[in-house]
Amino acid sequence: MIKQHLTTARTLGVAILATLSLAACATRDDIAQINSRLDQIDARVQSAAQSAESANQNAQRANQRLDQMESRIQQLETRPGRAPRG
Repeated sequence: MIKQHLTTARTLGVAILATLSLAACATRDDIAQINSRLDQIDARVQSAAQSAESANQNAQRANQRLDQMESRIQQLETRPGRAPRG
């Protein structure tokens, strides 16, 4: 009699565990929503990466212009002065 109750309890426990496991699984709709969200995040990351690359290129061009201006200023500062007119 006790063996029969233990067997029934085990079977019931396994059934409950299987039911809970299946209930916790993601459905196709859940997976589709997750994939959609991941696609949105990926698009934002790609956009941010493009913006960062553009900003980097602009900074490089600004640094080149600054170097050119600095070179020109040094030339002007080291050039001998002109004699005053008149």
